[in-house]
Amino acid sequence: MREFIVEADGGSRGNPGPAGYGAVVRDAATGETLAEAAEYLGVATNNVAEYSGLLAGLRAARALDPAARVHVRMDSKLVVEQMSGRWKIKHPAMKPLATEARSLFPPDQVTYEWIPREQNKHADRLANEAMDAGAKGEQWSASTSRAALDTPAAVPEPSGPPGDAAAGAARARAALAEGRSAAAARPAVAPAEDDVEAEAVREAEAVREAEAVREAGGTAAPVPEEAAPAGKQPSSSAVKETPAAPTEQHRGWSAAPDLGAPATLVLLRHGETPLTPQKRFSGSGGTDPSLSAAGREQAYRVAEALARRGTIQAVVSSPLARTRETAEIVAARLGLDVAVEEGLRETDFGAWEGLTFGEVRERHPDDLNAWLADPEARPTGGGESFAETAARIAATRDKLVAAHAGRTVLLVSHVTPIKTFVRLALGAPPESLFRMELSAASLSAVAYYADGNASVRLFNDTSHLRP
Repeated sequence: MREFIVEADGGSRGNPGPAGYGAVVRDAATGETLAEAAEYLGVATNNVAEYSGLLAGLRAARALDPAARVHVRMDSKLVVEQMSGRWKIKHPAMKPLATEARSLFPPDQVTYEWIPREQNKHADRLANEAMDAGAKGEQWSASTSRAALDTPAAVPEPSGPPGDAAAGAARARAALAEGRSAAAARPAVAPAEDDVEAEAVREAEAVREAEAVREAGGTAAPVPEEAAPAGKQPSSSAVKETPAAPTEQHRGWSAAPDLGAPATLVLLRHGETPLTPQKRFSGSGGTDPSLSAAGREQAYRVAEALARRGTIQAVVSSPLARTRETAEIVAARLGLDVAVEEGLRETDFGAWEGLTFGEVRERHPDDLNAWLADPEARPTGGGESFAETAARIAATRDKLVAAHAGRTVLLVSHVTPIKTFVRLALGAPPESLFRMELSAASLSAVAYYADGNASVRLFNDTSHLRP
């Protein structure tokens, strides 16, 4: 089965105002551009333009192969979340557009991914070309488009969420291979001794990073806070018969600019509460328990361990009592303040709050089975689904990584959020989170680099709790 990547964008100069869209279809295996589409829409809103770009991209992909798998990449969070089924579509102008988009391919053949705007330049340039043409009273023409020429050729990689392991490994292999080719073409220059040592260190780190990503494996069903089951072709489209060769040699790691220090998120699960030893569901919708005496002792131990390391530069906590208490104990030892981030809270487990897994199995067996099988399912009583938790954590991650670039930050949170951070970094499937153990007061860590890659550096470390 063929696989396509559809990148789409739309814009409005006034919102509503003169609007247009752009879309490009690529071969997922080679990165080659197979089709482009763009059109001036007249007066419309940004959202209508973005949905129109999505429709054009899907139509062009369908014209190429209606049996293909399609991975849509857009910088519109609204369109991605609505088409993924996580957000409701309320605006009447967008409902028919979304319905038509869903009708072009079977649901199991299409996936959606949000990407930053800088990664969507080809489609963005097409949209702007269409709006420029419309301002002149003209229609966009593929024969005069420069969008592909003005956009660096994409490095093909498997699709997936930010930090996806398979995608990272593909980038690593491509970068290393192209780096060797570029190095062979350069004249030999004898570097200074310090440069040789630094280059050797960088190359060794690059190889270790590539191997680690490759070994890590492949959205969202984390285990609950205190309880877990055991184990567990439109007129404006142009289909290209012969894809153009890449216009730019990709730079290997040895020639790439220094990305700088990563944003490192050190993930601390709060200390024990009275509910922890009983393995009861304890989310954000229950009694909000404080730490027990054992939990406070755990917090002091982790504070001493982090003080010895001396790397934490900021402390951010979930708003719940047990995390804030843990964070305050640690921050006092480190001489730092505590910032509260709502996005770090635990999942709301609805009517299951305070119950053991066995009690839930006995009282709500059908709801529990549905919840275990589907990340979109909510606990009894209208709690929060794991898919909703995952979307919240992804947004919180992006916010914190942007705010703390190059710094090491301690996040004091809960089982579900911490496992979700790790799952997103690894690109792991939903069921993997039922197979992770995360102890009270344990430390985990994920580093996020400027190129979008993530590296899991630590998971469930409890060495600081041992006497």
